[in-house]
Amino acid sequence: MTRKKKTRSLADKVTIRTGRRKDYKKWRHDNPDQVAPSRRFVAKKQQQRKLQAVRKLARQQSGQDIAIHPDKGNESNNPKGSDS
Repeated sequence: MTRKKKTRSLADKVTIRTGRRKDYKKWRHDNPDQVAPSRRFVAKKQQQRKLQAVRKLARQQSGQDIAIHPDKGNESNNPKGSDS
């Protein structure tokens, strides 16, 4: 009898839903409207985004104020003039 060749590929070993993983990949490609992330994954990502926004806001508030164009507020000293 011949032995089955060993493989490192998970595509031949894993069985999901419709049988083989290759079949599942084809089904997923053919039915994109039925494929959606789980509620747990969505909730996890929402929580991560909230934490990221809080950290970003904290960094912005703790930073220094920098006067990028300090003389731009004085329009009377503008050498080119606006209307005249």
